[in-house]
Amino acid sequence: QARQMVADGLLGNLRIVQAEYAQDWLTTKLEDTGQKQAAWRNDPAQSGPVGAVGDIGTHAMNLAGFISGLSLKEVSADLTSFVEGRPLDDNAHIMLRYEGGAKGMLWASQVAPGNENALKVRIYGDKGGLSWEQENPNYLTFTPYGEPPRLITRGGAGAGPAAARVTRVPSGHPEGYLEGFANLYTDAAELILAKIEGREPDEGATLVPGIRQGLEGVKFCEAVVESSKKNGAWVKASV
Repeated sequence: QARQMVADGLLGNLRIVQAEYAQDWLTTKLEDTGQKQAAWRNDPAQSGPVGAVGDIGTHAMNLAGFISGLSLKEVSADLTSFVEGRPLDDNAHIMLRYEGGAKGMLWASQVAPGNENALKVRIYGDKGGLSWEQENPNYLTFTPYGEPPRLITRGGAGAGPAAARVTRVPSGHPEGYLEGFANLYTDAAELILAKIEGREPDEGATLVPGIRQGLEGVKFCEAVVESSKKNGAWVKASV
């Protein structure tokens, strides 16, 4: 829904992209207690050169790009390992520059007490803004400039065909995280079947992430690490 509203020009020319993903589960050195999820995520030999950025920061980056339709150009990053002895970052503050002139900021943290899976995105243009958060996925706030905020609910008034395509149950019933995976699997299956059957796939299925999105995530991580090592210097992040 949010992506379609941006594409339809309801926000106007995009100016600002704010994305964040905050958790608190690694506030202490959990990886030393035998907790396997924490152990491999904080082991460079298994997870690579990034911690919180690779684990959750990439989700925020991908979501911001998916909704806005903008291509990331450069990043300026400050990575921190607040927990003593942790070899990988557990907090990141990253400034973003997009192709076309829009600017953004991304915060990824796994040491922010009070946060569980607080993935959020806010996007602002010269005609209005919108905000969405994963922990309350059925609600999208849209504010045209100079007007009161409008709450768009999943399956409710104001939700368009793009949202209806992936809505399964009547409005008012909770739907979100697990159904999101089902949508991805369904669209991937549609792309495979269309190829086998020699036909064009359902247009909505083409939104499923592919190899390019994976490459963008890897490039983002590499650029963030390089920038932080250079004291926040701007580093190319485009694929």
